[in-house]
Amino acid sequence: MRDRLAEGFVDEPFTEAFGVRGAPGLSPGVLSLVTVLQFAEGLTDRQAAAMAVRAIDWKYALGAELTDTGFDASVLCRFRARLADNGMERVVFDRLLEHCKEAGLVAAGGKQRTDSTHVISAVRDLNRLELAGESVRAALEALAVAAPAWLAGHIDVTEFAERYGLRVDGWRMPPSQTKRDRLAQVFGQDALALCRAAWADDAPAWIREIEAVGLLRQVLVQTYIVRIDARGRQVIRKRDADDGVPPGQLRLASPYDSDARWAAKGDDLFWMGYKIHLTETCTTLPDADAGTGVMPNLITDVHTTDATVPDVKATAPIQRKLARHGVKPGEHYLDSGYPSADLITKALKQGIRMVTPVLLDHSAQAKAAEGFGKNAFTINWKTRQVRCPASRTSSHWNPVKQHGKDAIVITFSVLTCRDCPLQKQCTTSKTGRRMLTLRPGELHENLARARAEQKTDTWKNKYACAPESRAPSTRPSTSPASAGPATEAYRKSASNTPSPPPHST
Repeated sequence: MRDRLAEGFVDEPFTEAFGVRGAPGLSPGVLSLVTVLQFAEGLTDRQAAAMAVRAIDWKYALGAELTDTGFDASVLCRFRARLADNGMERVVFDRLLEHCKEAGLVAAGGKQRTDSTHVISAVRDLNRLELAGESVRAALEALAVAAPAWLAGHIDVTEFAERYGLRVDGWRMPPSQTKRDRLAQVFGQDALALCRAAWADDAPAWIREIEAVGLLRQVLVQTYIVRIDARGRQVIRKRDADDGVPPGQLRLASPYDSDARWAAKGDDLFWMGYKIHLTETCTTLPDADAGTGVMPNLITDVHTTDATVPDVKATAPIQRKLARHGVKPGEHYLDSGYPSADLITKALKQGIRMVTPVLLDHSAQAKAAEGFGKNAFTINWKTRQVRCPASRTSSHWNPVKQHGKDAIVITFSVLTCRDCPLQKQCTTSKTGRRMLTLRPGELHENLARARAEQKTDTWKNKYACAPESRAPSTRPSTSPASAGPATEAYRKSASNTPSPPPHST
């Protein structure tokens, strides 16, 4: 690595993240190389710091003297946090990608594949009751540091210290459901009192700008309902299913990581954290050094999203970044969660052919494999009419917006369908007439072509040559190796947790 990749690990790109005054810090180029070596060997921060002292091959790669005493393990976590704070998560990744392009290891126009895996946030999993109490505790801890005098003037410090001195943990809560309900009400009352004090007219405005205070307010709204009872008294109670809760993409899951979300994938996977999309090359080419074999698969892009963001939302951003870095694929292999008619059409215009199974026709006839699906109808885009299998013509052609996208609703007249001998095979609607919902011309034809193509053996064999990536699940709090290519996920694990793990990756 030192002989062939040393030019990628230099200090100049990180200049803006480091000050010019004070004691000099460790070389960011060296720390970035340590981070890469750490991932390659699956080490914790403490183990990586130890290797930088005792391993002669590491010292050679880092350009360190044999007598070098290394650095403290906490430097690595702070270095990653500094990169995240200054938007430099991708600096080394992009430099190495450029080096691979110059070396001919990756280029535009080849085959690449993308798949996603889950990233578990480096914070505790909290149930709703724990979240309510821990949010109050987090706000108290922040206010005790930022505004101790103001806080002492608005709460009973002794009482709150006894209640929130230790982290809120379900193991220490009363076993009785009645007592737990009472505790939930106490947490809600304390949260409401803090929020009202912070948002009072005489409260300093900067109090409300403290992140933990803002998050407490969000947790209060998503967990509790404040009402006035028949006697005119204010009543606060915990929300239940009938009261409604915020959607998953907005619902906070931790007071220490405002971006972590609960999400599910299939029947077996349920996690709190994020989702990461890894794109890698999968082009078979002659190996210039060995004379035979294939080129290595190289990661060309890393894209991190909230856990609740569906894969289809990541397709366009990933393809834009690949094009911007000059490694736009000619064929992009993806699973069925990534495509849509709009994306397939747009990618084709940009020179990218998406090789991906698209969702099939959702009509009742297609699902039951009985009767006439959409492909049984002949569409005349010029005359804006549709002919059914019985050679009868539609009566209405209505352009509409569905979920923010253009669509066309085709309707056949009741008089046309009523006496049709194929009616029972065509529709089961109460009105007795058939309706079709189509995408605009080019989108519909591209989608229909993709659906027909994916049923052929040629397409199946082609898709099998680039199987989906099997990226391991990523858990920053316990598995440092998982954070390697996920440079954008570094900031997620630099959370201010109340009980941090021995390493943070």
